[in-house]
Amino acid sequence: MQIQKSLLLLFVCMTFVQIGCSQEAKPSYGNNAAAGRYYSVRGIKLYTEVYGTGKPLLLIHGNGGSINAFASNIPYFAKKYKVIAVDSRAHGKSRDDRDSLSFEMMADDFAALMDVMHIDSAYVIGWSDGGINAIELAMRHPDKVIKLASTGANLWPDSTGIIPSYWKQEQIDYNAKKNTVFTTAREKNDWKVFLLDWFQPNIKLSALKTIKCPSLIIAGDHDLIPTEHTVLISQNIPKAYLWIVPNSGHPTLIEHSDEFNKKVDEFFVKPFNKR
Repeated sequence: MQIQKSLLLLFVCMTFVQIGCSQEAKPSYGNNAAAGRYYSVRGIKLYTEVYGTGKPLLLIHGNGGSINAFASNIPYFAKKYKVIAVDSRAHGKSRDDRDSLSFEMMADDFAALMDVMHIDSAYVIGWSDGGINAIELAMRHPDKVIKLASTGANLWPDSTGIIPSYWKQEQIDYNAKKNTVFTTAREKNDWKVFLLDWFQPNIKLSALKTIKCPSLIIAGDHDLIPTEHTVLISQNIPKAYLWIVPNSGHPTLIEHSDEFNKKVDEFFVKPFNKR
């Protein structure tokens, strides 16, 4: 009996050690001092975390988000890419005290960040506002993007670029707060970030023709972005493929992370076949 108790105690101790090691080994994405660093870019400091080695892969999160949005994706891609996860201007740990904010501004930030990091070009994954940023980056700095995967992006702010129910809620939120006098830095920043999606983006379909790189345009089949809008985006990018993810909402890369990671990786690896 004593031997059985001893063996049981040893098993329990080993289990706790294994659990502890597993938890300790998992990085806190977006708050990982070992991988994190600030880069001075265009008058602000962008917070980045770098994982893995290989060809550069830039990850761009959505509105109000941070690097942590890619917690389900970084471990997969870090096995074969140099993953560069960034807190966008005015998001996460990347502060920006100025009043204005635009997608063009952020796209220029990412291009400048790559220059500072001595990276000529990179693969790019963008989600939501990050998907818009990926498209803007490819338009404004075409030599910086090898291939891009953009999920949940829209080109303009209205009920054709965003599903009507969500756009109506945006209108309610805007009208409720538009006359508010914000006093704290956090309140001012949150309002600036909200307004980014209220007034922007404003991308013409014709502008998509300037994108040179192969592009994978993605959305969920019940995304915040109407499927028709996502189809329009893919149809107007010369080297684009379309993927509407079944049984998925806006966070395709989270709800279907395994499939998302594999499919995007396959797209990056395979040569582009002209349609």
